[in-house]
Amino acid sequence: MDFGLVLQTDPPASQVISLMKRAERNGFRYGWTFDSAVLWQEPFVIYSQILANTRKLTIGPMVTNPGTRTWEVTASTFATLNDMYGNRTVCGIGRGDSAMRVAGRAPNTLARLGEAIEVIRDLAEGREAEVDGKPLRIPWIKDGKLPVWMAAYGPKALALAGQKADGFILQLADPYLTEWMIKAVRQAAAEAGRDPASVTICVAAPAYVGEDLAHARDQCRWFGGMVGNHVADLVSRYGEHSSMVPEELTEYVKARKGYDYSHHGRAGNPSADFVPDEIVDRFCLLGPAEAHIEKLRALRDLGVDQFALYDMHDAREATIDAYGADVIPALRA
Repeated sequence: MDFGLVLQTDPPASQVISLMKRAERNGFRYGWTFDSAVLWQEPFVIYSQILANTRKLTIGPMVTNPGTRTWEVTASTFATLNDMYGNRTVCGIGRGDSAMRVAGRAPNTLARLGEAIEVIRDLAEGREAEVDGKPLRIPWIKDGKLPVWMAAYGPKALALAGQKADGFILQLADPYLTEWMIKAVRQAAAEAGRDPASVTICVAAPAYVGEDLAHARDQCRWFGGMVGNHVADLVSRYGEHSSMVPEELTEYVKARKGYDYSHHGRAGNPSADFVPDEIVDRFCLLGPAEAHIEKLRALRDLGVDQFALYDMHDAREATIDAYGADVIPALRA
């Protein structure tokens, strides 16, 4: 199992770079950041410095979207980083939650997202693609490589990930829901004539190593609020009791009363006060290192290839170090 570190690009950027260097020293192989231009600093500028200050870490957004940058700009940016640092990037992409809504726009449609996945990958790898009805090719790209991983929850999005993406990003760590969603992605891949095993599976969730469960829950409760944004979209689309979406995912958002993006992804987010302890425990990894190892082994057995650790809480360095000392070695043994 691979491991990734997920951060927000809060200033100072030097701290983001320092934490990524620490992660690589501790055995993490991927470095991810949020991508929302209004809420945080521009990640692609920071990626250049992360890549320059690490040796093998693969870097990318979790996640970008097809609406805040034109597709040729996104492809050229990744290709430039790859040309400078040796194909060490990955494009995590989704419909756009905070990035689009904070800018006053609706998230992208799945149709647009599916088209963008193919166009960005083709352009970044040096092939011709059609953008807004015009054929384009970036002529200076040689031997480019850009895997595109798609974030998804709902049935139509899961199907799209299986049909077109190189990887699937699931932003929660509940084994029951993970199994259900992996099956949906792999079935869609098979029906599209693809090898289901070729789709990399990445589970992303907060992790907090320590004995004080109550404190750990409070530090990670924000994640249930963030996931609740996507779940609320599913409920509005499919209904509260749709057979297409498990109730284990939708039941808890009934108490949700709105969301303030100024606290997005942050410990102490007041918009997450509706999230019960049970959901925090199911969606996140909490407790001593042994508890993390046990849950990660269960996820690995379900087919998870990477666990990406959201590290937005008051024990960032300690969690990275605990994973390096105890968790990562156990999962790679």
